[in-house]
Amino acid sequence: MIPLTSLASRALDIEDSEGISNENSESIRSNIATSLLRYFDTDSLLCWAPPPPLDPPGYEKHKSRTEPLWILQQRAASPIVEFLQKKLWPGVKIDPILNGHSIIPKAQSPETREIIYNWIHGLSAWDLVGLERGVLAGKGLLGAVRLVVEWGENFRHLIDDDERHTRQSFGIEEAAKVFSLEVDWQTSMWGLVEDTHDVDREDLRRQLGSVVILVSGCRS
Repeated sequence: MIPLTSLASRALDIEDSEGISNENSESIRSNIATSLLRYFDTDSLLCWAPPPPLDPPGYEKHKSRTEPLWILQQRAASPIVEFLQKKLWPGVKIDPILNGHSIIPKAQSPETREIIYNWIHGLSAWDLVGLERGVLAGKGLLGAVRLVVEWGENFRHLIDDDERHTRQSFGIEEAAKVFSLEVDWQTSMWGLVEDTHDVDREDLRRQLGSVVILVSGCRS
């Protein structure tokens, strides 16, 4: 079953609070925006593995390793980041958090963080709740933003009809693959743990499906 009841209730609660008390609604929105922005600081889409050594260890030569994880991560991140920088947040620069052999994450600029915070804070109640569910399900902000923008009624102006017909849409399966890229990369060699990886895989798609349904039927 698609978990929509709790999402609809949360969105309605936010709308009701905005109609009664601006101070209360401001607190709710600020708390959600602050919480979701933390996922931007550790977004797996921006955390890239080090390039493989010239003489990789034996397990890296497994037949499933047709390409290094570093390449797959960049390939997954590039179109999403490019879309968000071009269509949603023009002029914003989103940098990799981890790239190379450093274990110290690189912070995004204060300007970038402020723009994204304000964007989250200004969403409709329904889009805000949908984004929150997507972020919590995938443990990352940018992939969830991309999914909401692709399917949200309030963002249809960002993608014209010709573009929608000539490119592949960013749907549940595409988002799920982005969120689980590292897990899939590992399980392709070591295999799935029954009742764990397979359950998580389907639950992620179920949660992302609820996001698509919620935001695609609401226009503020």
